[in-house]
Amino acid sequence: MQITSSTRRRAVHLGAVLLGLAAIAAPSASAWAQAAYPAKPIRLIVPFPPGGGTDMIARAVAQKMADQNKWNVIVDNRPGAGGNLGVDAASKAEPDGYTLVMGQTSNLAINPTLYKKLPYDPLKDLVPVALVSSSPIVMAVPVNSRFNTFADVVAASKSKPDTVTLGYSGNGTVAHLAGEQAQKAAGIQLRHIPYKGAAQAMTDLVGGQIDLYMSSVPTLLGQVRNGKLKVIAITSAKRSAQLPDVPTLAESGYKGFEAVTWFGVLAPANTPAAIVAQLNKAINQALKQPDVADKLQSEGGEILGGTPEQFSALLRAEVPRWAKIVKESGATLD
Repeated sequence: MQITSSTRRRAVHLGAVLLGLAAIAAPSASAWAQAAYPAKPIRLIVPFPPGGGTDMIARAVAQKMADQNKWNVIVDNRPGAGGNLGVDAASKAEPDGYTLVMGQTSNLAINPTLYKKLPYDPLKDLVPVALVSSSPIVMAVPVNSRFNTFADVVAASKSKPDTVTLGYSGNGTVAHLAGEQAQKAAGIQLRHIPYKGAAQAMTDLVGGQIDLYMSSVPTLLGQVRNGKLKVIAITSAKRSAQLPDVPTLAESGYKGFEAVTWFGVLAPANTPAAIVAQLNKAINQALKQPDVADKLQSEGGEILGGTPEQFSALLRAEVPRWAKIVKESGATLD
């Protein structure tokens, strides 16, 4: 069969038409896939063990997201390396909206400086979805302690430097670095006693083996309520609803002092913006529900929420801020 020039022209024209139709159809298919999201379970990685503060926050939000939207949201605990293992797993997941991570101050803003070789870059490998809540650090003493205010601690430490003992769980944690900030602001030197966990620290604090202990509100609230501990200062910019009589360090004469642990949901970089927006909406709706708000606030947290852009701005500001604090403290891990 002889192929004429006319036949060739018709074939070329038909090919061009088909290519054009394919180009039009491709975005439509992509848009359809995003519109159908989620078509399978969403995995929310918690980079710490079950039962802790991060886990509690994640489960409260995940359950409400599932209930309100008829989604299947699964909490996946991936503890290890100060939260780095779980965040790293999320950063390397497929950017399709089906893998998320509950990040926080330590593994997103502190660890990039604390660890010499971090397997992820929180500013490049992840995209912020929504802030969830924040929790201050509190300074607690035994109920019969001679210290009733932070001013008492400062006076005692200046009288006898390096004699007042300060405990906290883990080097490079928000509690540790908040303690470093406090002593620097006050011009004093406390004797730091790092613990591997809260259990032994609480025993020593209640028993009077250490003078002070800095930790999150949920860790200490039970012992405060049962009359074994008293809180003399809090590191947030404003007072806690759970501890309304406790002054902030800013109120105690250290203007601008603030050190809190914030929590937020992130996805792998390059996750489609439409999916990020859909997840952001679902998280904000969950945070507005009274049962979720009550749960988080009962543990001393403050509800945040907001846009991905607001979370991104916070993260860009917090990474260099905590880097400076870590370097000044001399803390390092690896």
